[in-house]
Amino acid sequence: MQSAAANNPPSLPATHAASHFLRTIVQNDVQQASYAARRWGGQPGLATTHAAAPLDAQPVRMRFPPEPNGYLHIGHAKSICLNFGLARDFGGVCHLRFDDTNPEKESIEFERGIIDAVDWLGFNYGVNKNALYYASDYFDAMHACAVHLIEQGLAYVDEQTPDQMRINRGDFGKAGTDSPFRTRTVAQNLARFAQMRAGELADGAAVLRAKIDMGSPNINLRDPAIYRIRRAHHHRTGDAWCIYPMYTFAHPIEDALENITHSICTLEFEDQRAFYDWLLGHLSAGGLINAPPPRQYEFARLNLTYVVTSKRKLAQLVNDKHVHGWDDPRMPTLVGLRRRGYTPEALKLFCERIGVTKDYSWIDYSTLEGALRDTLDPTAARAMAVLNPVKLVITNFEAGAFEDCIAPVNPHDESQGKRRFQFGRELWIEADDFQITPEKGFFRLTPPANGALGPRVRLKYGFVVECTGFQQDATGKVTHVHATYFHDSKSGSATSGNYKVKGVIGWVAAHDALQAQVRLYDRLFNEEQPDAGGKDFLSALNANSLNTVQAYVEPSLASASAGEAFQFERLGYFVADRIDSTAGKLVFNRAVGLKDGWGK
Repeated sequence: MQSAAANNPPSLPATHAASHFLRTIVQNDVQQASYAARRWGGQPGLATTHAAAPLDAQPVRMRFPPEPNGYLHIGHAKSICLNFGLARDFGGVCHLRFDDTNPEKESIEFERGIIDAVDWLGFNYGVNKNALYYASDYFDAMHACAVHLIEQGLAYVDEQTPDQMRINRGDFGKAGTDSPFRTRTVAQNLARFAQMRAGELADGAAVLRAKIDMGSPNINLRDPAIYRIRRAHHHRTGDAWCIYPMYTFAHPIEDALENITHSICTLEFEDQRAFYDWLLGHLSAGGLINAPPPRQYEFARLNLTYVVTSKRKLAQLVNDKHVHGWDDPRMPTLVGLRRRGYTPEALKLFCERIGVTKDYSWIDYSTLEGALRDTLDPTAARAMAVLNPVKLVITNFEAGAFEDCIAPVNPHDESQGKRRFQFGRELWIEADDFQITPEKGFFRLTPPANGALGPRVRLKYGFVVECTGFQQDATGKVTHVHATYFHDSKSGSATSGNYKVKGVIGWVAAHDALQAQVRLYDRLFNEEQPDAGGKDFLSALNANSLNTVQAYVEPSLASASAGEAFQFERLGYFVADRIDSTAGKLVFNRAVGLKDGWGK
């Protein structure tokens, strides 16, 4: 029975999402109830092990179909936000489907990682919340579709060698040549395909091919392979199958069995759309799938500078130990970005800003970093930290005495309260906040010169100080800076306004500062397009993509929880490492600087 939802599609969404061509397509289909006539609730010609569609229709049904052969990366985030976002905005659903048709490269580990990533981004999937879909649930149905094509004279078993098939396929300037096995009878093909299924033929000895047109200008229509023999243990179906469908054959059938309305993929699949439509057209005419069948649409994949997103290359970085695993904060994987300090809100904002087009273009990495800054700035608690410490001695402050200082947890949100720390005789400051011979425009601490004291500087939330001297070790490294403070200059006091200074620096008191390991992450590659033109992407690795320092941080960070983000004032945004940071051992990762300083 057709549902009320199908007869009366919901009103268009009240959303502020940016418009793009795919949104317009979906909007028009909803307005015109393009899929309202579909026979929802089951496939008349096929039985599957999965309840693909509910009895009541959804006006929009999308899918996100990753292969469980690696961890998701930033490019997948764009696809997730697009598919799940459109389904949400138009009152539909989006399936999380695993295209697990290549058992040699797939694993439960990758499957779980994909589920975690979609959960983390905040999307629900399936008709019922968190329902999962698998290509392997449809192996019987796909086999039935292949048999149907053979029976209709639309598929045949080819036993050419791979090299013969490649040569006979032709190229863009030369038509293909028919296989000598193309004229086999239906009965012969059915028998030979049954032998493939029964495991009577060796791996690679034969493939099932669609019979379309070896002279087609679209090479993808020159009798593409749709089944191959592969004796490989499948992580879900075990050893039940020794033949597996090709992705280009399986994917349209999966879409049809799940009653997908809009099958959205990246531009590299544009030439495959003709086969997608050919296959579903014949299966629909044969009554094996619901009508009207899904439609495929393509958009430009994400190309982000200073990043590689090839799963093979990402796996090489991990396997060859150029990084410390899939979740290394330098990796563009979602687990890596999350550990780096990226939030779901930042990635969604990034995807919104870059838009959806059919134009091939590169997005500058600074756009991703900007989205993170803009989402963390209003929410992240502030803290003082010193990453490259040198001792500052306040010579006119009594030893053993302390002065309480107060600062807002977040200047944008008074409800987060105040944080408190102490001022004492000995402090830690950044080494580069002191220069023996100051460069032009340097307004921080400098020693007296030519009988005159250096510029006065405010210690943020503390007092104004004036440098009186410094000490060096045998190598010439500055070990101590000496200064005097002005007791009536404390920030927030009635007399603090009497002191006008050009420089403000961060600090922590030596007596109550906490030690922390801080990992300073930078871009993994030095070149904008590390693998452009087929070059060796490893040659573009940035040798300084990770520097680890021992730092001092203010005492409020003692309670930092794993994954919690902070703005280290004047330094950038940092996150307590999700794995290594504990109450007894603070470890922070730099997520992003306060401003884009790449190459400057």
